[in-house]
Amino acid sequence: MRLLFLTDNFPPEFNAPATRTFEHCKQWVKQGADVTVITCAPNFPEGKVFMGYRNKWRQTEIIDGIKIIRVWTYIAANKGFLRRIIDFLSFMAMSFWAGLFVKTDLIVATSPQFFTAVSGRWLSFWKRKPWVMEVRDIWPESIRAVGAMERNAVIRFFEFLELRMYKSAWKIITVTDSFKEQLVKEKEISASKIEVVKNGVNSEVFKPMPKNQAILKELGLQNKRIIGYIGTHGMAHKLDFILECAAEIKDDRLHFLLIGTGAEKANLLALCKKLALTNVTMLPPVEKERVKQYISILDVALVNLRKSNTFKSVLPSKIFELAGMHKPILLGVEGESKELIQKYAVGFCFEPENMIDFKEKLNMALNSEIKKERFNEMTSDFDRSNLARQMLGYLSD
Repeated sequence: MRLLFLTDNFPPEFNAPATRTFEHCKQWVKQGADVTVITCAPNFPEGKVFMGYRNKWRQTEIIDGIKIIRVWTYIAANKGFLRRIIDFLSFMAMSFWAGLFVKTDLIVATSPQFFTAVSGRWLSFWKRKPWVMEVRDIWPESIRAVGAMERNAVIRFFEFLELRMYKSAWKIITVTDSFKEQLVKEKEISASKIEVVKNGVNSEVFKPMPKNQAILKELGLQNKRIIGYIGTHGMAHKLDFILECAAEIKDDRLHFLLIGTGAEKANLLALCKKLALTNVTMLPPVEKERVKQYISILDVALVNLRKSNTFKSVLPSKIFELAGMHKPILLGVEGESKELIQKYAVGFCFEPENMIDFKEKLNMALNSEIKKERFNEMTSDFDRSNLARQMLGYLSD
């Protein structure tokens, strides 16, 4: 089976869409599929091309048996609406152009960069091949959820386009049950064409390990209990709330560690300085290969989003990696994510943006012991290789 996969993010980028796509494609190649990925020069999230790459019209490489075609795009950092839209549109056009010359049996286009789906639909029409839309985010609803734009003519056009994509796709794959329910109830999409393939964890990489003493010594945190957040510092993640909570915690034994970058990083650094926080360390992002080393030093792992009904349907992928490494999770997300944490009993949930509840649940996370069997059960149920095989079976139907 020949698969053409369109994605705006791919390794060496290390965000959730890149990791999910790579892990799935790698497994599909092992299962005998011929996989070609069209993506762009790696640049997320800072809008700077990674060392060893150039933003050229076309460049190719092979990673773990996956054929990679990288096309030129207008590169913008992960902030600012207009420049990001131009970035998205350029990938839509260039991925379509490159895809015309790739022989395939099936086309898969993944969000949250929604215009990738438009390219998938165009290729499906011109190549007379079915296409599958992978929905990682309900877009453009998520734009309004973070306050980036009010509902206006532009958003209404995007919503019209969104519905056309759902209806034209041969099949749809969502990453949460909530997304499927939303598409069926609100968008009137047939449930029979939607399959749920959730995010998961590479259990060979993210597994329990001793605390990395070299990192602790380097950061001067040997005698601290560390509450850590590793991931994107964006508008959706409400990390200013975490810094404000840190300012209210007077226990010298506790230290907050925030690793990553994003649209809000500069504002967060400024707030940290304004609050004169001595119990917070903020670091730039680290390579994917080193992430597990930093997770190892955490006593409590933070997963946080701003309070919004939109985010009740999301399931942050970092939850699974943290569970794989047996780290108690302190979750500030409602809806499906909360239900998952409570089902497997791998952490504690606080109401988003509620400081009193945050401090109470943080205390519980620091002073409670979670049985390793609970983590192992969740890791087993969400093993990435099994999920990839499930998705390939659905695509091959």
